[in-house]
Amino acid sequence: MTTSTIDAIGPPGHPETRPAYRTGFSFVRRRPMFLGIEIGGTKLQLGLGRGDGELHGLWRGAVDQAAGGEGIRRQIAAAVPELLVKAGLSRGELKGVGVGFGGPTDDETQRVIKSHHIPGWDGFPLAAWLSDVIGLPTVICNDADVAGLAEAEFGAGKGLASVFYITVGTGIGGGLIIDGEIYRGVGKGAAEIGHLLVPSPDNPATYDILEAFAAGWGIEARANRLDWVADDFEDWNGRPVTAKILAEAARRGHPHARRILQEAVDALGHAIRQMITLLCPRRIVIGGGVSLMGEEMFFAPLRRAVAEREFAAFAGLTDIVPAALGEEVVIHGALALARQKLGG
Repeated sequence: MTTSTIDAIGPPGHPETRPAYRTGFSFVRRRPMFLGIEIGGTKLQLGLGRGDGELHGLWRGAVDQAAGGEGIRRQIAAAVPELLVKAGLSRGELKGVGVGFGGPTDDETQRVIKSHHIPGWDGFPLAAWLSDVIGLPTVICNDADVAGLAEAEFGAGKGLASVFYITVGTGIGGGLIIDGEIYRGVGKGAAEIGHLLVPSPDNPATYDILEAFAAGWGIEARANRLDWVADDFEDWNGRPVTAKILAEAARRGHPHARRILQEAVDALGHAIRQMITLLCPRRIVIGGGVSLMGEEMFFAPLRRAVAEREFAAFAGLTDIVPAALGEEVVIHGALALARQKLGG
């Protein structure tokens, strides 16, 4: 069973739903409308917009992981007409579809390479399937990449030539935006900062991927491996310690919780220093659930960790700020991607 909510923006008859309007002595044609889709491991969102940072309709549902990719595809097929009706639009008023997918994608074939969270996606021809189901041209890309595009165009990186976006949540993803374009390497992705190797806080002579120490799953795994959890963690009641509980304990001054979170920030800082040395972007924008710990617990110590051993020639050239677009960031990016690739 899944649940969904719909927020309709731009009712029938609203000027935004018309293809053109008269101003002075000439017609000004509005940009075409697109459908944006976010396919994640726990969340599915569909939005309508022109790829300009404004939404004209939003549908949000929970993913049934047990139903796999096929279950998500059924949700999408049912949600599209529902969203269009609520927004007062017809399919004929849409020019195309943009998708931010929670996993690596192939630019040439427009297929999903794989999902790390949901079965039934490996090698799936997602763009072709959506084009058949919805009857519109479709373009797909990794969700962190399109989120970075959104933040660079409409959010915390607006107006800057180079922006590196990082989402720190259940996993860690990255997106590099240069002059308003997603950098995609040879076409199968790039900027995968969560998979950089960093020293282990437990043994600096050994290395693992950044996610193992700084993503939600890595933080929680480390916390629940430690002996102190059952003995002196006041929020422990026999259930696994979550990152949220750990953050709340750290705010109250719990020393072990503070240490684990500081080690996560230090690991992220190590990865960011390497990225700055290679790319030196103007700004790093960070979103995701772990970043919601805020300025005191996350951003201030992260900036210190980056500055500690930063490449001296690049010191102070890259700032680190919170993301601005919230839960709809991937939808905004998917719409902007559709506008770029499909016209408008």
